[in-house]
Amino acid sequence: MSFKKTNTIFGWIICAIACTVFVMTREATVSFWDCGEFTPCAYKLQISHAPGAPLFILLGRIFIILFGGGWDATVANAHAAVQVNLLSSLSSGFTVMFLFWTITHLAKRLVVGKGEEINREKTIAILGAGAVGALAFAFSDSFWFSAVEAIVFGVSPLFIAMTVWAIMKWEEQADQPGSDRWLILICYIIGLSIGVHLLSILSIPAIVMTIYFRRYKFSRKGMLLAFLIACVLTGVVQVVLIQYSVKLMGAFELMFVNDFGLPFNSGCYFFIALMLGLVIWGIRWSIKRGKRYLEIGLYGLIFILLGYSSYAVILIRANANPAVNMQNVNNPIELVAYLDRSQYGDWPVLSGAYFTARPINSAETGNIYYKDETTGRYEIVGKKLKYEYDPADIHLFPRMWDSDNSQGHVDYYKNYAGLADGEEPTVGDNIKWLWDRQFNWMYWRYFMWNFAGRQNDLQGLGNVRDGNWISGIPFYDNLRLGDQSKLPESLKHNKAHAPLFMLPLLLGVLGLIFQYKRDKTNAVVVFLLFFFTGIAIILYLNQALPQPRERDYSYVGSFYAFSIFIGLGVLFVYDLLKRQKVAGLSAAAGSTVLCLAAVPLLMACQEWKAHDRSAKTLARDAASDYLNSCAPNAILFTGGDNDTYPLWYAQEVENVRPDVRVIVTSLLGTDWMINQLRSKINESAPIPMSWTPDKYLGDNRNYVPYSDQGKFPKDGYMDLNDLMAFIGDDKNQLQTQGGGALNYFPTHNFSLPVDKTTVLANGTVVEKDSARILDKINFTFPGNALLKNDIMEFNIIAANKWNRPVYFSQPYGLGITNFVQEDGIAYRLVPLRPEQGVPTVNTDTMYHNLMDKFKFGGAEKSDVYFDENGRRVLLSIRSAFSTLGQVLATKSQKDTALKVLNYGYDKIKAASLPWGMVSFRNQEDITSMQYAYAFYLAGDTAKGQQIADAVIRDCRQQVDYYSSLSDNDATAFQEDLQTAKAIVSQLQGLKTQFSKQAASLESGKQVTKDTTKDTSK
Repeated sequence: MSFKKTNTIFGWIICAIACTVFVMTREATVSFWDCGEFTPCAYKLQISHAPGAPLFILLGRIFIILFGGGWDATVANAHAAVQVNLLSSLSSGFTVMFLFWTITHLAKRLVVGKGEEINREKTIAILGAGAVGALAFAFSDSFWFSAVEAIVFGVSPLFIAMTVWAIMKWEEQADQPGSDRWLILICYIIGLSIGVHLLSILSIPAIVMTIYFRRYKFSRKGMLLAFLIACVLTGVVQVVLIQYSVKLMGAFELMFVNDFGLPFNSGCYFFIALMLGLVIWGIRWSIKRGKRYLEIGLYGLIFILLGYSSYAVILIRANANPAVNMQNVNNPIELVAYLDRSQYGDWPVLSGAYFTARPINSAETGNIYYKDETTGRYEIVGKKLKYEYDPADIHLFPRMWDSDNSQGHVDYYKNYAGLADGEEPTVGDNIKWLWDRQFNWMYWRYFMWNFAGRQNDLQGLGNVRDGNWISGIPFYDNLRLGDQSKLPESLKHNKAHAPLFMLPLLLGVLGLIFQYKRDKTNAVVVFLLFFFTGIAIILYLNQALPQPRERDYSYVGSFYAFSIFIGLGVLFVYDLLKRQKVAGLSAAAGSTVLCLAAVPLLMACQEWKAHDRSAKTLARDAASDYLNSCAPNAILFTGGDNDTYPLWYAQEVENVRPDVRVIVTSLLGTDWMINQLRSKINESAPIPMSWTPDKYLGDNRNYVPYSDQGKFPKDGYMDLNDLMAFIGDDKNQLQTQGGGALNYFPTHNFSLPVDKTTVLANGTVVEKDSARILDKINFTFPGNALLKNDIMEFNIIAANKWNRPVYFSQPYGLGITNFVQEDGIAYRLVPLRPEQGVPTVNTDTMYHNLMDKFKFGGAEKSDVYFDENGRRVLLSIRSAFSTLGQVLATKSQKDTALKVLNYGYDKIKAASLPWGMVSFRNQEDITSMQYAYAFYLAGDTAKGQQIADAVIRDCRQQVDYYSSLSDNDATAFQEDLQTAKAIVSQLQGLKTQFSKQAASLESGKQVTKDTTKDTSK
């Protein structure tokens, strides 16, 4: 059999292995984060968040139709998440296949001379290299994570793999007629990839350098020029083709509609026709004049745009007004803002201000338009603004730049650099941040997770306990991170703990050295791919800390490139064995078997337990629990991502509680989201509001500050309806320093009137609590400014007039926490006078929800792994059982309390969510302490002590661990240390208290028994 045929067959075998593993371990239903958004978008062809993923959505829809019940929605909805997960799993498997062929191509260059026939020995060595490198990537932590869920990062590596493989095929055939067709194919792949993710664009430098090394005579000057061209070309594709082409189309649209009075989209169609005409003319001109490179370039442009045309789906579907319609991109002008991610703001790359600087002005950079169907025009509803800073505050290469402290970025900067309030970081602080936090913590740590080993699944914030890379070599690990043997047991046995003994890293470094010595040009190509998909992203994104989640998935392209070096490391071992006089076939087979066992097999064994999600259904079940905590026709205010996306999935795909209107508070500051609330969605009626669109369109009332102008008494409470009228009236404005005007609010004290008849009639308050109904609820807003989303939340609550149930996933930030009632894991707004020391709970409703409706995502089994995010969700469910149990026990319903507590105890097993476990701010141990207290109150002292002992053991282990650290390392854990000590003290007190009560009760029972016996005698 020829090498070509053997290579092809083995590539498919490797693909089958990878696909089988990914399909076996894929999540049983929807996952957390963006998966809950992408799956319903694929199911109904809806619009995901900017900058969109239309091709991914289309592919997901095809997989649902082909593998999930065809066109029959009643069958397909039960399988939709599984089949979009399948899209990622199969895409990832094919990525591994193309990686195999890329490695074997490069390996052949290293061991087979020009014109030399490939013998069996070298065939084994080459195929062994491909297998080891490809399977190492398949079982790498970050890649495997995305391969089993419905996320764009499960598909985007396939486009990188195809582009790299295609350029290798071009290199192989570059001297043959028609070889440049591979370059056109690469352009089409890159164009298609834009509709999934932009990651494959970063392969352009490697492609350009391959072309240079293959077609041109090498010189340092020529190589540098080729590299600069590659960088420019990458920028042209990312900025000019992707963004400015759409901006130009938007400009034509605006001119044709507003200036020429033509219908909507006429400018868009004219621009597309003009572009096609110019490119076709250019191709014909270049053919006539013999301009070969121009011809190829124009063909490449056409095929990139053909692939990019998947974005037409966004415009088409947005105009159909689907339920999930992020940013309502129903016109080319809005598509510009959608693609450039303007809603997320921008950040400095080469120059800008540090986080301590304050803007001195804001400059207008353009208009914000609204597509007005009534006038047939695009109306100006605001201005795009960009902050301007004093030139003295502008610095080169600023790394500590983010002045928004809503996620704690400013506090982290100050704590890291030891800065006082108002103190500016130095250039040295910025370089240190770049090296230590951005390169080391936000890239190198992730890299080492994949190729050296991972400590645990706790999100790392820069301390020695959480989320570090680890080798499994005690001497080295203890030197870096402190004595790992003293870690609490809950971290030692964390399923994400995966020491790889640095073997994949070592093999990769050996492969890099071996390739560089024998084939410098291709070593440079692979290294460029590694650099641009890793380090270059770090330099460009300029991220702050902390992030909402670990971002290792962003750098999978870099890990892909390093896996090529791992594969080539097999050839280093093969060459080493031959140098030791080992027979050729034995050296080839031995190096293959040895490296397979030491790297991919080791990785698979260590990583499997943390990547097998085949029995986990938590995201879907938690969404169902949230929705089923709500009364019929409810309004549910949620936060972002994990608070919302799984709920969208449950409603849109599995038809769970479509009567509940989910309102995302983080999006409620946008006019398109507010407008969508005015329409019926599924079975939810439109949301009541007191404002007309002109009050909130564009940048109207984005920011409303507090100002005491003497118009309202300081000790009074302003009716929310009056507050809306006050803010909505432009007579109530403050003059700004720049000459503009801002609406303001005159007091922090607000009130919401209560109609007792309404709240009793619709079940907001049950009859037995009628004596506690307030005439109005008075509360104090804690902030000095109302953002548009705060205002609209108040607007909806006021306009609702208690007619529909109002719930919150997290009732914090508005000042209303005294007036919420737990009905499950959602909090209902109620006009009840709070009871001292007792949570407000509707015990009957909450009992029914928890005992009859709640699901547990696989936690009722003992062999399902939940990562930190999953444990946090389970914790909220466990806390609900604890709260209800405590309230029932307090109200002398101990038998019912025990029934609730035992049910929660059985459904969320300790194997899934340990009673004692290290967590952020000791949330897990605190919740477990509350559960133990609930058992004590309900009379089951034995279970209370069992839980208390587990928590005490974990907290004592924490105290011992923190005490073993150096003073510098221990600083990060002072709060955790004090909390752990306090938990131990409180639980010991509870154990003593309730043990005495139990002994006293038992003694009383014995006296009663003895008396009964005497009486009977």
